[in-house]
This record gives sequence, structure tokens and C-alpha cells, in this order.
Amino acid sequence: MTLRNTLLTLALAAAAPLTAQRLPANVHPEHYRLQLAPSIAQASFAGSETIDVTLADPSATVTLNALELKISKVEASTAAGTQTGTISYDPAKEQATFTFPQPLPAGHASLAVEFSGTLNDKLRGFYLSKTKARNYAVTQFESTDARRAFPSFDEPALKATFDVSLTIDAADTAISNGPIVSDQPGPAPGKHTLVFATTPKMSTYLVAFLVGDFACSKGKSDGVPIRVCATPDKLPLTKFAVSAAEHFLHYYDTYFGIKYPMAKLDLIGIPDFEAGAMENFGAITYRETDLLVDEKNAGINSRKRVASVVAHEMAHQWFGDMVTMQWWDNLWLNEGFATWMADKASGEWKPEWNFPEDTADTLDQTLNYDAGKTTRTIRATADTPAEIEEMFDGIAYGKAGAVLGMVENYLGAETFRQGVHNYLAAHLYANATAEDFWSAQTANSHQPVDRIMSSFVTQPGVPLLRFRDIQSAGVPVTQSRFFLSGMSPTSDSIVGWTIPVCVKTSGAPSCKILTPDAATLPIDPAPFFYANAADKGYFRTAYTPAQMKAILPHVESSLSPSERLGLLGDRWALTTAGEVPVGDYLDLALSVKSDPRASVLDSTLRAIDTIRLRLASPAERAQFDAILRARYAPVYAALATPGKHSTYDQQEIRSNLFGLLGAVGDPATLAEARRISDEVFAGHQPKSGPDADVTDAAILISAEHGEAALYDRIQAVSQKATDPELQVEALRTLTRFHDPALVTRTLDYTVSGAVRSQDSWQLIGIELRQPETRDRAWEWLQQNWDKVKAQLTVASGARVVTATGAFCTVEQRDQVTSFFATHKVDATERTLAKAIDSINDCIRFRAAQEPNLSLWLAAQPQ
Repeated sequence: MTLRNTLLTLALAAAAPLTAQRLPANVHPEHYRLQLAPSIAQASFAGSETIDVTLADPSATVTLNALELKISKVEASTAAGTQTGTISYDPAKEQATFTFPQPLPAGHASLAVEFSGTLNDKLRGFYLSKTKARNYAVTQFESTDARRAFPSFDEPALKATFDVSLTIDAADTAISNGPIVSDQPGPAPGKHTLVFATTPKMSTYLVAFLVGDFACSKGKSDGVPIRVCATPDKLPLTKFAVSAAEHFLHYYDTYFGIKYPMAKLDLIGIPDFEAGAMENFGAITYRETDLLVDEKNAGINSRKRVASVVAHEMAHQWFGDMVTMQWWDNLWLNEGFATWMADKASGEWKPEWNFPEDTADTLDQTLNYDAGKTTRTIRATADTPAEIEEMFDGIAYGKAGAVLGMVENYLGAETFRQGVHNYLAAHLYANATAEDFWSAQTANSHQPVDRIMSSFVTQPGVPLLRFRDIQSAGVPVTQSRFFLSGMSPTSDSIVGWTIPVCVKTSGAPSCKILTPDAATLPIDPAPFFYANAADKGYFRTAYTPAQMKAILPHVESSLSPSERLGLLGDRWALTTAGEVPVGDYLDLALSVKSDPRASVLDSTLRAIDTIRLRLASPAERAQFDAILRARYAPVYAALATPGKHSTYDQQEIRSNLFGLLGAVGDPATLAEARRISDEVFAGHQPKSGPDADVTDAAILISAEHGEAALYDRIQAVSQKATDPELQVEALRTLTRFHDPALVTRTLDYTVSGAVRSQDSWQLIGIELRQPETRDRAWEWLQQNWDKVKAQLTVASGARVVTATGAFCTVEQRDQVTSFFATHKVDATERTLAKAIDSINDCIRFRAAQEPNLSLWLAAQPQ
């Protein structure tokens, strides 16, 4: 046996326990008749189902998924008769096997199953969602949790149709994927049974049913009735989402060229909901803060968030629900597309809200996420539930979405849209792979989309395009893998991409394909060139000093806001990697301090905040803060007083500058922040209107310098507010208090039972990230780990681990490594590795750039 074959054998042997969690391929479901009777008061449910299946070959056993269910009876009916089976469980594989006295013949069979389970408190499967008034029974099945609600073939390719009926309390209603077709009293006194229409063929993770006293606002689009539902007290907050859904349904009907297939569309806000939202076919569920908003008084950013999340989940109704990935290794086909599509659709609806700049900002953050030592390919191994959970990350959403945006920019919007339509039409109600998608685009466009996308989907990391001085044939360029840490590529990380590069000069942008072996990018002579027109390319750029000098005079006049964001992002990434002195970046950032677009200011302020908090020594921070006060206070003073006709940019710039000046200790800003906070809590100033975001910033600034009396006021708001957004804002504000006793009080509060588990991890994460609270929070976390872990879910556990990546010392890195080695958190192997990488990157960044910051500070006018 050769060495290669030996390694292959070992790899297959190591993989065997993982792939064994997949179901046998012999049985395929066709239809479920599912009957459930939840008891919210008893936190339990009883169920029965008939699953019509097809057997490829005769078999005496049928294996499907079941977890935390008690199956009391199973019968199999075929043309030969009915048999009663025995039941065995394999909890490690999350499977149950039915064994029958005689083999079931190949062909059609029906499985009749009786079972029961618990309405759990883990925000997954069929679970309880709680309010002060009552409890609700709701579902969340993605990715592998339908098996917690009913025995099922719980894999995305095993699609079937579903008939759902729910027997519930007479005073309650229920929502499922299809509309209600029957509502009959009984079978027991005080109960009624709702029967829902048969669904299209779909995956188990898209099934949904919700029970309670939901109240709904109604709308309609393209003949489809739309409801936005919530607990009754939050009904007034549903109107904005109705308007958004009405617009997006028509937009998607037109864009995809395929009509929305369900008889209705419901969007439901759930009080306890871990995910942002879930695209259940025809019954989309949301965290309340991502669906419910006071459209008259909420800030624009709150409405933008709701619009974006509604657009994302509705895009899934076509791309993900109608056509579903074959397996979870192609999750990006769902999430990347919906992420890209959400900004496109939202920007078409509300162009004044600058969604293209949000896309550029997300691209910049994704490039940084992907430029770590630990990353993954877009399509990666995902065989176990833990591996599947780790797929829901910045690669599946951000990178995949960015690559699709790059391809659309290269092909043209209409050509790309036609390719999307062709892909969907070819796979309606079925499953597909990455190759299916890029093959459809290649066939439609006659461009090498297959080579472009395969190079990005199957290779990890971020390309760096490094340019040299322009020659007669164009500009020489090399590509390599970029690491944010500045580490040199190793032999196994030197890869090549097929990249569409769109160059902007004094003329119209032109796009060329840069292959791995290309050494020159053809461009026409011009005063300057910018190698990422529209900021759609998934790569970083490194220009020569002369090329940067030529670009800078044209930044405001010739680069779009998105392109300015791309340039700033590239320069900051190179600064972080140690290639550009931090002083050069600061000179660039300060040169655009009066940029009229809020996104540009926000990008530079995030980098400046990193320099203040992670790079500068205490003495340097005092000097740096004085410079920032001197440079930015006049910009703030020159802003117009806000009015009802203020633009989004004007409101955002005012809020961001107010927050910066408060952070750097500007006396006038601190006094104004306290005045605004006092007026808000005295009831003299409404927290709404064009200056609402400044009011929010003022309260945060006051909290940083606040004492127990202010803390008590804000905590009371978090406990009494009926608006979910206001409640969560108040909770997050508690983390801004820096007094050690109040930090401990906040952390204790997170595990007291008074904070929803969906929110508690956010508070812990913020405290871990802030330099002023980090040490106390880390000590507390270790001392109270049992309490914290008791309320962590798979997703929130990963987020707490991620937060430790904000540390920046060798000692803390070693503590994190040691602690999580003995205090395991499920599905966080790659997450922990990325957190350790982040700490190491910060240590290197500080060592490389602190001397440069000192030089820059010394050169500034006193």
C-alpha cells in the first residue's frame, strides 16, 4: 500500500463515525400526516403520524431520526398487510430504528407512529416561549431539530409533503405552513382541532407550527394574503413589517420570474427565539426585535434592520425552500444568496437608506473574518449536528453572499437574474448543489462563472492583489493569500483564484478575468486607477506608494461611497497586517472626517476606536483623545440642527460624532449627554424623532460615567418596556457602566432568570469585549461557568467563546485555551481556534504598530 493510500484509509476510518450519522438511503419519505396535541400547561405534547414511504429494496428495518421522543407504537402497512414493529434507539446518532417481523417489500409502505415529547426550554425543536402573561408552544427546526418534535427523515434532500393538524385549547389559535382548512371543536371538551392545507414538497427543517393567542395585522401582495403576527400586546408594532412584506413579495415574484407558491404568507414574532429569523415555508418566524418596530418613532436603523431581515427570509421562500441544498455542506446556497438578495431588495425599496454601503461594509468585515489563520472553504465538511451548526458563520452568509455579488457585478444584473431563474426552474421543489448553480450561470452567460465560483467555493481565504508600477501592457499584478495577522503564506496556503477584476480609471470601468497564472492586468493609461470598481470584488488590494498618491486626490470626487469604503477597508487591513504604518492610516482617516456619507465616517471611527483601545497605552490614549477632540469637535459643531427633513446620513453622522466626542471626553459633549439623559428619564424629552440616535448615544455616554441611581433607572426600563427593541437597548446599556460593582451586578443579572437566554449571552459578550470591563467579566465567567452553561444553547455558547477573541495578552490567551480545554462548549472547535487566532493577531498588531503610533503622535501639533 502506498503512503497516499495509507493516508486515505486512515482518513476514511476517522470519518466513519461522522458519516454514519446519515440515514440509510433505502427509504425515502413521500408524505407525512402529522397530528399533534400540545399541552402548554404541562409543557408536553402527544403526537401521531403516518409517513408514506418508498423502499428501494426489501427491508425488515426502517431507520429515521428521533431525539428526546418516546415512541410508543409503530405499524407498517403494505399491500401484503400490516405489521407491528419494535423500536430501538441510538441517541448518539439521534436515530430510531423500527424492526418488523417480516421484511417490507420494495415499493410503497405507510408507517403509523405514536409518540410523545416535552416542550423544552432550549429554544429548539418544539419548545416553550414565555411572556409575563402566558406561554406559547413554538418550533425551530433548522438545522437538525425537527427530530425533536416528530420522528422524521430529518435530512434536507428527503423532501416530502405535509398535512398538519393541531389539537389545542379552545381559546388559542395556531399557525402552520399552510392556511387553516378546517377548525372543529374537540375531540375533548375545551379543545379544538385545526387542520392545515397540504404543503408543497419540502424539507423537514422548514416545517413549523405555533400555538397561542397570536394577534395579526393583515396585508396582500400579488393576490397572496400576508399577516404579521405577534403576542397581542405587540400588535401595534407589526404594521411596518406588513408594508415590507407586501413590497418584497411582489419584487421577488418579478425578480425570480416564479410566483410565490404558497396560499398565504405569515411572519410571526416570537418572544423567546434564538435565531434572528427562520424561513419556514409560508410561516416565517422571527426574534421580536427583527420583526416588530414602532414605525413612527423608531430610528431609521431599527427600520432598516427589520426590512433587511424580512427581505432575507422572504428570499429563502424561493432560494432555499422551493429549491434546497442537497446537503448542509452547500448551506451557502441558502444563506449566501439570501444575504446578498436582502440588500439588493431592500435597496430597491428604500434607496435613501444606503443599502449598497451596508453591502460594502459587510464585505469589509467578511474579508477580515476570512483572513484569519483559521477559516474554512465556503463548501466544507458537515456530517454531524455539531459540524452542521458551525456552518452557520460569516463564511456561509458573508463570503458566499459577497462572491455572488461579485459574479453579478461581472455578468450584469439582468444576465445574472436570468441565470438564477434558470437554476430555480430546473430544480423546483427539489435539491441542488453548488455545481448546479454555477453551471446554470455559465450556460446562460457564456462566461467562465464555473471557474470563478469554484475557485472561491473550494478554496479558503482572501486573495491579495499586489500591484507594481504600470507598464505598457498594463499593470503587473501578483496574487497571494492575505492574512490579517501579516503571517507569510505557507506552501499549503499559496493558492490561486480566477477573479473578475473591474478597474476604474478616468473612463468607464472595465472588467477583466485575472487567472492564477496571469501576471498583468490590462488597463488604459490614466491619471489613476482603482482596481475594485463598485467595491464588489472579493479581494484585498495593495498599491505602490505612487499609485496611492495618485488615488488620494480623487477619493472624494471620483470614488463612490462604496468604493471609498473599500479603499479604507483595504488600507486598514494592510495596517492591521503590519504593511502600512498606523500613522498613514490615521492621516487617511482624518482626511475624510467631513465625508458626507455616514458609512465612511463609521468605517474610520471603528478603526480609530481599535487604535484607542487596543493599541495606545494609557498615556498615549490621553494624547490621542485630545487630538481627536481637536479634529472632530469642529466637524460636529458645523452640522446643521436636526429637523424632520434631515437625511439618513445627516442623522447618522450627528449620532456617530456625538458618540465619539463623548468617548474621548469632550466636556461639552459629556454635559450635553447628561442633560439629554436627565430629560429623557424625567419624561420631558421623547426618545424619538430625527435626533433619536443622538439620544441613544447620550444615554450610553452617561452610563459609562454613571452610578447606581442611573443604573436602576435603566434596569427598570429593561424590565417594564413593552417595545422589544427598547427593552433590549436598555439591557445592553447596562453593560456600558464601568463601575466594578455594577459590572458584577449586570453579569449576575444575566444568570438570575430575569433575562431571556436569547439575550443573556449578548450582555456577557459585550462585557468580555470592552477593555474597561473585560478582566472582571472573564474572572466572573470562570467563577460562574456552571450557571452560564446551564442556559447556553449551541449558538449562544459559540458566541460567548467568540467574545473571548477580543482579549489581547499572552496571559489571557493561555487562560482561554486552558479554560475551554476543560470546559467544553458544543460545536465550537473552529470557533475557539478563531478566538485564539484573534488574540494572537492583536498581540502581533500591538507589537508591530505601537512604535508607529508613538511616532505619529509625536509628529502632531501640540
